[in-house]
Amino acid sequence: MPRKQVRYAVVGLGHIAQVAVLPAFGNARRNSRLAALLKSGDVDAVYIATPNNLHAEYAIRAAQAGLHVLVEKPMAVTEEQCERMAAAARDARVKLMVAYRLHFERANLEAIEVARSGRIGQPRIFTSTFTMHVVPGNIRVQRDLGGGTLYDIGIYCINAARGLFGDEPVEARAMAAGSVGDVEETLSAVLRFPGERCAAFTCSFGAADVSEYRITGTKGDLALEPAYEYAMALQHRLTINGERKERRFAKRDQFAPELLYFSDCVLKNHAPEPGPEEGLADVRVIRALYRSAQSGQPVELGPYERRERPGLEQEIRRPPIDKPRTVHTQAPSGGS
Repeated sequence: MPRKQVRYAVVGLGHIAQVAVLPAFGNARRNSRLAALLKSGDVDAVYIATPNNLHAEYAIRAAQAGLHVLVEKPMAVTEEQCERMAAAARDARVKLMVAYRLHFERANLEAIEVARSGRIGQPRIFTSTFTMHVVPGNIRVQRDLGGGTLYDIGIYCINAARGLFGDEPVEARAMAAGSVGDVEETLSAVLRFPGERCAAFTCSFGAADVSEYRITGTKGDLALEPAYEYAMALQHRLTINGERKERRFAKRDQFAPELLYFSDCVLKNHAPEPGPEEGLADVRVIRALYRSAQSGQPVELGPYERRERPGLEQEIRRPPIDKPRTVHTQAPSGGS
């Protein structure tokens, strides 16, 4: 009989693993099951939710052991690490997917469809703010663990801009301000895209919770607020030729769809989207922005081709989960 479930081990038991990844297996039982130890022979895949600096090491070790890899974003800390992870997966003939949960979420996928459809005209401008409070001891503010605003939350803004424009940036500029732990507290960035389109965003570990973006075209605009959250409903505000419509998207489990989709890729031998090319696409932009912030100069980005883009066909809906009690971990803000 063909196997109908993929058996997972979750590597890393921090806040996101406990409050979102582990509970998601209850909503993904159709083809995904939480299993046990890597060397037991009872595991087919790993979900890597370690600090960012360990993503490459654990993904490569898992691939070399013949295990499929679903790794939290960012894929890794450097482009070279991303490339080694992709090579390890190819050599071992295992699947490698980066856990972009919004590639399966209706509000964000519909925003991409609106941008592609021409309803707001030609998309010209992307703006976004993603801010939160992070306490000094959290891993997100420890540089040697791969911390930093871009790696943790700025990556959402970068990925959204790339998806909405359906293109890759050619120039990156950034300015950082303040510090928390040993990383920047706030970073503002501008990305120039082909066709003289611009994306501007600010991310911060030292401001009230804001999660929003707006894509503005020649005929109208679409705003999402909140846009990137996983623990609440998301909201669209579409304005075309001065006429505004609002739409609410109910809270859903955004992590079970990742498991369901990736397990289907494993069981049916499909290449996942978002795969390693998507992960590398964001990491190379993050690195360019940090170089710009350090030098005070714009940084050019070389050509990068992405044929696969997320679309509505990837939407998977699962009901929300109740927040579980956590063990020896805290939210970024220091709460439970």
